[in-house]
Order: sequence, then C-alpha cells, then structure tokens
Amino acid sequence: MGFKLTPIDVVDTISREEFREKYLKPRRPLVIRNMSKSWPAYEKWSLDYMKEAVGDITVPLYDSSKADPAAPINAASAEMKFGDYIDLIKREPTDLRIFLFDPIKHAPSLLNDYVFPKDLMGGFLDKYPTMFFGGIGSETFLHYDIDMAHIFHTHFGRKHIILFDYKWKERLYQIPFATYALEDYSVEAPDTARFPALEGVEGIECHLEYGDTLFMPTGWWHWMKYLDGSFSLSLRAWDESWSVKAHSVWNLTVQRKFDNFMKARYRQRYMGWKEQLAVKRANKALAKGLPRR
Repeated sequence: MGFKLTPIDVVDTISREEFREKYLKPRRPLVIRNMSKSWPAYEKWSLDYMKEAVGDITVPLYDSSKADPAAPINAASAEMKFGDYIDLIKREPTDLRIFLFDPIKHAPSLLNDYVFPKDLMGGFLDKYPTMFFGGIGSETFLHYDIDMAHIFHTHFGRKHIILFDYKWKERLYQIPFATYALEDYSVEAPDTARFPALEGVEGIECHLEYGDTLFMPTGWWHWMKYLDGSFSLSLRAWDESWSVKAHSVWNLTVQRKFDNFMKARYRQRYMGWKEQLAVKRANKALAKGLPRR
C-alpha cells in the first residue's frame, strides 16, 4: 500500500485570522490559488522573460544522482549559461535543476513583480528571494529545509508535490546529521517490502498549476516533481518559536560543519555508516509504532 496520502487543502483567498488559526499555528500546508494573481509576475513571468532578464549568468546545475559522500551538501553536478539552460528545459526532458538561484540579484527590476504576503503573516527574511528551475520530469529529493523557515512557494508551471510532517522523519529513513532522506526508494512508488518503515506513513499530496502558491510550514518534508519546464519563487519567513529558530541555527552551523568535516575525512565509510543508522532508526520507530498519533 505504501504511503497514506490525503489531498492538500486549497483556497482561492484566505483572511489573516483564518490563515493563522487553521494553518500557521497548527503548521499545516495549504495551497492559495489567487495570491499571485495580483502580481505583475502573473502576467509577465515566463521562461523567455527570465532568460532575457538574467542574460548570460553561469549557473550551477543539480541532477537526481545520489549525493557524493565526499561532497558538501548542495554541491552542484554541472554548470551552464542560464540562457542555454532555459533553452534546454523548453526543448526536452531533463533531470537537471537550478537550485536556490538568485536571478533577482542580477535583475533587480524583478523585485517589482511580486509582493510578500504580509497581509497573512510577518517575519519575512529575504530581500532577494530564491528561485528554482526544472525540466519536465526532474525531481527534488525528499528533504526538509535546513533553515526551518515557513515557505510561500509560488510555481509558474505545473508541479507534483508530496509532503510529510516533521514527526515522520525516522520512518522516512532520515540520514543522520542531514536534512534529507535515504535516496534509495521512490517517493512516488515506495517499495515497502524493502523499506517497511514507509508503510502507513501519512502525507499530503499537492498538484500546483500556474500561479498557485503552496504554504509549506517549518520542518515539513517535501518531494517535488516538475511536470513541465517551469520555475518557482520561494518567500521565506521565520516561525515565531524560539526553539525553531535555535534548531535552524544548529542545522546551519554545528550540524552542517560536522557533517562536511566527516564527509571530507571518511567519505564512503561515513556515508555507509549513516545509511545503516537511518535504516536501524526507521525499523526501531516502526516497531515502536512511532510517531504517536
């Protein structure tokens, strides 16, 4: 059977009060259909528009291959001129993605094309929000964001997303000292005979259409698949909890530095140990019936 997935809640619009009580405070994902429709970006932004705005910037590219045990987290697999990459994802399927790219820094006029949803909450972080680009069929591996921020993720195209609450981390085979899961199973069609801890894990399924905005609360695990050559804009905001902020600082400093040091020193031996521990912890959580409902 695999995962137990339920459809995500979807609204056209939502008030600040309802958003706070039903989604922000309980940290539950939501799709908002109309949030971006008042932005200039809704009418203006396209792959060709981005290509013209950013020009000949060389960008790092990421693929779906398993992480290199010796490489730091988020290490790129290749580089390409941004314009050439746009031509590629318009022309053919590819698993190459642009991750955490900042075209707005190179084309400040794009700052005028979107609006932070401050009518829903405060605490937004970035002057230059990050963007993500992918070709048809490319996938973002299962992970949660290392900075533990709330995310308003607006997609300009079509995207399939599966989300899991943070409490399921052990059952998802989280890699120790990292924010991603064991990369040996398919999120779309998990092999529960080989990975029994995945059986019955509860998640939320989401399909984004052009201009839809996904509110993804702090700590939510997510896997994403591009259904066409397209791109997303992510606006990040702090959670009010000081414990969440402390978790973010730990992830970004102590945990990341320790993990990169161990990768560089022990390489495959360290990665093999982490994968074995992920399996051991997952099986232990399954045997104990964790997490508690």
